[in-house]
Amino acid sequence: MAERGLFSGVFAHDDDDTGDQAWLTAMLHTEAALARALEQAGLALAGAGAAVTEAANAGTIDAADLGRQAALTGNPVPALVRALTRSVPAHAAAAVHKGATSQDIIDTAAMLLARRALAASAVDASAAADAAAGLAAAHSGTVMIGRTLLQQAVPVTFGLVAAGWLTGLDEARADLDRVRAGRLAVQFGGAAGTLSSLGADGPRVAGLLAEELGLRLPVLPWHTDRLRIVEVADACACAAAVLGKIARDVTLLAQPEVAEVSEGDGASGAGGASEVDAQAAGDQAAARGPAAGTRRGGSSAMPHKRNPVAAIAILGCTRQVPGLLATLTAAAEQEHQRAAGAWHSEWEPFADLLRLTGSAASWGAELLTGLRVHPARMRANLDSARGLPLAERVAGLLAPVIGAVAAHDLVAQASARAVAGDVTLREALLGVPDLRQRLDQAGVTDARLDAALDPAGYLGAAWAFIDAALAAHRAAVRGRPGDG
Repeated sequence: MAERGLFSGVFAHDDDDTGDQAWLTAMLHTEAALARALEQAGLALAGAGAAVTEAANAGTIDAADLGRQAALTGNPVPALVRALTRSVPAHAAAAVHKGATSQDIIDTAAMLLARRALAASAVDASAAADAAAGLAAAHSGTVMIGRTLLQQAVPVTFGLVAAGWLTGLDEARADLDRVRAGRLAVQFGGAAGTLSSLGADGPRVAGLLAEELGLRLPVLPWHTDRLRIVEVADACACAAAVLGKIARDVTLLAQPEVAEVSEGDGASGAGGASEVDAQAAGDQAAARGPAAGTRRGGSSAMPHKRNPVAAIAILGCTRQVPGLLATLTAAAEQEHQRAAGAWHSEWEPFADLLRLTGSAASWGAELLTGLRVHPARMRANLDSARGLPLAERVAGLLAPVIGAVAAHDLVAQASARAVAGDVTLREALLGVPDLRQRLDQAGVTDARLDAALDPAGYLGAAWAFIDAALAAHRAAVRGRPGDG
């Protein structure tokens, strides 16, 4: 069973496969696979592999006790080896840990943890990407204000926003798959990377161990070559960056003053449900009582609030990732054949990074699957800008006659007048005689001006970009590896 802590609902939103019990299970699987490999190589008695495997799967070894004993040796493997040896018949004892060193077991266990965690993150990233693709297609023509430097810019469509999320998610998923398929390798080098205790049989045992565990066989042991650890961390950090960007967009768009999107009710499990369905789900939850009916996004102090919980939780996870990546990158500088301290510093950050990325990906799938989009509010916010987001287009109409710089300055003056007088850009342009004269000189009629101030006519290549993102996503879906 995965451990469930006070904050696990946020930071281990899906099953936590990186806690102490997961580490212990992975180390035991490694020891069992090594015993089987030794038996296949003729270096252990017949039946030793099965005996060690049975003992490893018995669930009788206590992770907390190993942790206490680790204080004596600097890592939990020596205590694990003693406990496992006591658990097997006498004829199999010699097969336990033969040829290995503690780092072999922990590094290989880390690869097993990463394989499972990366697979889960990839599945959730795919679910989020599929949801983003649906949003991009459904809202390709939903016009909204674009924002740069947190200020209103030019019109975009929500479909283009979702297409941006989509491409990031597809690329993150591809990177997770690449690392999982090609960079997770068994570690088996013995005391100093020579497998000296196994003599000429060492490489063969290493190959058999890799086959038993389904991991790559590296060219040579990688005790102080930590690129694999860093690459796993980097793939997670990239996925976290994508998810964090999406979550930040949602928190900004979901502010009551903006209200262009809102989160669905995660408890209902009905992504994209109608407002009526959502209300019904809330009523049913409330009827079950205070504990069961705690409202999603509620505040302990302010009953009116509806916080975007999924987006906030994603950001809570992803904000921790850069520091973990930095720690693992710094730890990659390791001396000689085995590091003093740098290797030890990897264990917890590595597991934390896998856990937080997996949690963020799980939240991301939930967020995008249930995201509610409010086109009417998007249009109202755009209209409230009084045509100012189209100032660039109006300047483009004037530029051929009076020059680009003069056109820019003229429209900037009109924009300032519109803001100061609380009027539309159209009114500012037409209400000042010298500005109106310039428009007439440029051949800009009222009809042309009205067309220029139509947001739907100034979307550039938005549809082409959305189509390209959706086509790339369809190709990515066809190329997805199995998620097992």
